[in-house]
Amino acid sequence: MQNIISRVITFGRMIKFSHTLFAMPFALTSVVLASFYDKVTAYKLVWILVAMIGARSAAMGFNRIADKKFDAKNPRTRNRELPTKKISIGEASAFVAVSSFVLVLAAHQLNPLCFYLSPVALLVVFFYSFTKRFTWLSHLFLGIGMGLAPVGAWLGIAGSISIAPVLLGLTVVAWGAGFDIIYACQDLNYDDEAGLFSIPKIFGPARALGVSSALHFVAFALLVSLRFVLPLGNLYAFGLLVIGVILIRQHKMVKPDDFSKLDFAFFNMNAYLSVGLFIFTLVDVLKS
Repeated sequence: MQNIISRVITFGRMIKFSHTLFAMPFALTSVVLASFYDKVTAYKLVWILVAMIGARSAAMGFNRIADKKFDAKNPRTRNRELPTKKISIGEASAFVAVSSFVLVLAAHQLNPLCFYLSPVALLVVFFYSFTKRFTWLSHLFLGIGMGLAPVGAWLGIAGSISIAPVLLGLTVVAWGAGFDIIYACQDLNYDDEAGLFSIPKIFGPARALGVSSALHFVAFALLVSLRFVLPLGNLYAFGLLVIGVILIRQHKMVKPDDFSKLDFAFFNMNAYLSVGLFIFTLVDVLKS
């Protein structure tokens, strides 16, 4: 039993399961907003959570497989589970296959549209892992993969698309791409040596952080725009002020010549932002 638990923990580290706290709250926020259009049942909510976990696990597992040779040579990532052989390629591949099946199964339990689109979602998130090899827009592709989560969650509840989930999805695209640019600054030298592409490598840290700030401004503006398409009230508006402060604080913590606070800016501040958005949105909708 102890060995099983140890292996589960090891696989959880491989896919950084703790980072689910970043994207999952956006999916849950989408569920809350979709309640304006259809009833949120426990059945739907459970299968949406299963689908989100399956999709993210498959995406992260595939990324670790695709990047194994790069991770092995990067001082920051050489201790990851695949380079150190704590998990074999075969085990990781089986993990990705099972996680993909979980996503498709969960989507099937929700509605036909989710089921038919689930393979497309997998293709998108898998494709991201190769983009850094040929384009500095790889950050945007990561954002697109993350942006599928709130759109998929909305489809799981409402069964049809509308402007609100598109706006929330685009928010996550801009937010995800923005913080990935910040995170990529620490790999600037290695990306140059390995022939990988990133905005920090092409434009330098200072301009890259400027691009990140612009993307986060767009994300904030998109969150504001949701008030014009949905009956959201003052608590949501107050939540936006908190999110604005978090974004400003995040960018003040990272300087072009000082990345000492990058981990806190990346992990903690992003978790505060996504969880905060969910809580303020939930309370606002429950009170309406």
